Amino acid sequence: MIKNLAYFTLTSVILLSACSTTKDLPAGQKLYTGAEINFTDKDLPKKEKSFLKSDLQGLLRPKPNGKIGPFRFKLWVYQKTRTTKTKGLKHWLNTKFGEPPVLVSAVDLVQNSSILQNRLQNRSYFQAQVAGDTVGKEKVAKAVYTVSAGPSYKYRNIIWPSGTNPLDSAIAATAGETILKKGDQYNLDAIKAERLRIDARLKEKGFYYFAPENLIFSAFDTTVAGHQIDARIKIKDDVSDRARQVYKINKIYVYPNYSLRDTALKLDSALSYRWYNIIETRRRTVRPFVFKNTVLLHPGEVYNRTDHNNSLNRFVELGPFKFVKNRFEDVTTDSAKLNVFYFLTQYPRKTLSFDALVRTTSANYNGTQLNINWRHRNAFKGAEALTVTLFGSTDGQIAANNGGYALSQVGIQTTLSWPRFISPFNFSADNAYIPRTNFSLGYSIINRSQLYNLSSFNGSFGYQWKQSVHKQHELNLLMVTYVKPASVTELYRDSIRRTPNPALKHVIDPQFTFGPTYSYTYTNTTETYRTNTVYYNGRVSLSGNVLGIVSGADTLAGNAKKLFGTNYNQYVKLENEFRFFHKLGPKSTVAARVIASAGLPYGNSTILPYSQQFFIGGANSLRGFRARSIGPGTVDPLSANPNGFIGDQSGDIKLEANVEYRPHLFSIVYGALFFDAGNIWNAKSYATLPGGTFNKKFLTQLATDAGFGLRFDASILVLRTDFGFPLTRPYKSDTANDKMVFNLAIGYPF
Repeated sequence: MIKNLAYFTLTSVILLSACSTTKDLPAGQKLYTGAEINFTDKDLPKKEKSFLKSDLQGLLRPKPNGKIGPFRFKLWVYQKTRTTKTKGLKHWLNTKFGEPPVLVSAVDLVQNSSILQNRLQNRSYFQAQVAGDTVGKEKVAKAVYTVSAGPSYKYRNIIWPSGTNPLDSAIAATAGETILKKGDQYNLDAIKAERLRIDARLKEKGFYYFAPENLIFSAFDTTVAGHQIDARIKIKDDVSDRARQVYKINKIYVYPNYSLRDTALKLDSALSYRWYNIIETRRRTVRPFVFKNTVLLHPGEVYNRTDHNNSLNRFVELGPFKFVKNRFEDVTTDSAKLNVFYFLTQYPRKTLSFDALVRTTSANYNGTQLNINWRHRNAFKGAEALTVTLFGSTDGQIAANNGGYALSQVGIQTTLSWPRFISPFNFSADNAYIPRTNFSLGYSIINRSQLYNLSSFNGSFGYQWKQSVHKQHELNLLMVTYVKPASVTELYRDSIRRTPNPALKHVIDPQFTFGPTYSYTYTNTTETYRTNTVYYNGRVSLSGNVLGIVSGADTLAGNAKKLFGTNYNQYVKLENEFRFFHKLGPKSTVAARVIASAGLPYGNSTILPYSQQFFIGGANSLRGFRARSIGPGTVDPLSANPNGFIGDQSGDIKLEANVEYRPHLFSIVYGALFFDAGNIWNAKSYATLPGGTFNKKFLTQLATDAGFGLRFDASILVLRTDFGFPLTRPYKSDTANDKMVFNLAIGYPF
């Protein structure tokens, strides 16, 4: 009875809402509800018909009022908040959230039919015919377009220029890469793309003044059965002589401190350096050698668009320059040579900024951070960026039960970045990206509320470079971290005594880590036009390896070694994270992630340092469990903690998999249905942690959860809510009574 009443109530609300959006329409007018496209061609393949319908629908105007389910919410708001006032809440709601009614009288059937017919002809259906009409009821009406597409015309031959002049030969040489193929349907969009492709290839061969519009594609019916056509590619007869010439670079001029108030070229003040010239008549602000990694064009070489664009991008990436303007000029009207000018406008050299951030940390905690940043963009006149940051942060987890023990930090971080490789070896690259050498030093005080305080020192020296738009590398020749306890509470010491996990004791041990790291990242997720995109990050970290081997360090044999009076860590660590994204529609996505990582302590260490251990659970991990509350293996984290305190459960090996369906609901609101699985394990066995070691039964020891949530995606900020429900635990416990975990986080989980 109650269920039937609910259905009746919902149906009544929908019907009343529909009526309420049509009752106030002008007399004699009907609300436009959209368009329907019907094909009369019986032999048109179903897949092709579906594709054409989707394509044609996007061309129709006007668009009907938007709906949330069956309800035209924006129209309803518009009608309920209509006012003659130009200020106030009603006016604001009416203009910001309301949408005036789209009337069927606004639909131009003839114009729309012509647009659809033209589109079909541009897609190879040269005989297409379209007729439009309206079909309606008392208050609403829709447009119906009847389409007779006719046969599709396909290419029989693609005919390329056969002349012997340089331009004809250069165009014909691109034929092997053409996107126009025999047997393909005629497509005007493909022809436009082919013109752009040919132009791009010609720009690589020195045809600086050539343009896509200089090409003409003519298609003609061969009168051969099967509706085939031949396409001829030719150069327009009126193309200028300049567009037919191959241009070379003559001289290159760089203006490092350009100002719109001083636009004179001042070529007599040029300072020659290597293959380019510097013109800076006032005091020197940038040393000339800075540009040897940015000016990729060379005198005497044939002009090419790749070096042109890459040079511009490198000037921007240098750092000190706010605006970069480029100009090419003919040396003389009758020579095929170009002078090149780069006009660079500088940023203010020193800046002071304040940042307030909301974030989700790698430890699956949410929090805020405040930064005060001082930056010098050209510290030593070599485009070096010197940054000093004072910061303070606090992080915690919002969950259904205990929110954990908040983590806060205050500290200072100094970074010096050179826009080049600082190395005894000469590395060169000609892509669009500037390599960087980075040196950093930092100090922070870490406070885990009610548990402990740690003092942390860090330093690093290494390189960052992009191999391409998709591939990025980071090599730190040396990373040094030194952590020592400042204070430890009795609560934490009691937990160490009660809990058999040796990692808890290791958290407050003095720790000294030093060694190289290497990270490789591949991603094409910024290419939103792709149906499938991927992200991969792999990272290798080492500490104390050479020194430990040379010195014969062996803690288990009682031969622990020290450096600067502190036992140093010795380990090898490998991390892998892979993400996959599949678009189900314009705004709906399925996302998946797999993490497989492992660290091996040896020699001078029996356990990974705290900062290098793996954790699982939390808002960005297993969302049905609190942060760091699972593992290692089948260990029950609550068994030795009757007061409910859970120390950070950590391990040397981590496996995790997540999958999430992200449908678009309305406006900036997206939904989510997710499933997570994973666990951590120790690489070595400990008598105090039975079941915590990785073994062949690892698949049966995975924790799993499922849940749902909402994402409020405003582009610059994504607020996320997730409700996670544990499905299986790797341990049997009578104390685990959490049935649901609520996560509030910033950004997507992956």
